[in-house]
Amino acid sequence: MKSIFEQKTYEEILNRLHTINAENTPNWGKMNAGQMMRHCQFPFETALGKKQLDKPNFLMRLLMKSFKKSMYNDKEWRKNQPTPKAFQVSDQQDFDKEKQNLLGLINEFYATRDVKEREAHPAFGHFTYNQWGQMQYKHLDHHLRQFGA
Repeated sequence: MKSIFEQKTYEEILNRLHTINAENTPNWGKMNAGQMMRHCQFPFETALGKKQLDKPNFLMRLLMKSFKKSMYNDKEWRKNQPTPKAFQVSDQQDFDKEKQNLLGLINEFYATRDVKEREAHPAFGHFTYNQWGQMQYKHLDHHLRQFGA
């Protein structure tokens, strides 16, 4: 699995992001391009400690534990997977602003690539260094493919 911490993969993601504009329509799902740009910021904000999520209850933690490996393995996510409520974006977004914000967060996360230990994810628990990088790549790749990039 590729990792956002790898320079070649980081550059690939940036190049793919630059091919998307506000007029792009999704190949699946309900979000428009501006909403997708906002949605993709949430995992970076979480990893960087800028977004606080409520810890799930016991039953949800068990469910999340069974889903955890899919966050960073090589298998692509299904199209039209349900989005966690905390990461849903349904209101209109300023595409250019959200794209710049996402690029800033990607750059900030990449700049922390030497940080080997991070706080546990509020829903999934501890991730290794490699898993954090793979998870961020996988999420972005999913949504870039959603918009044909």
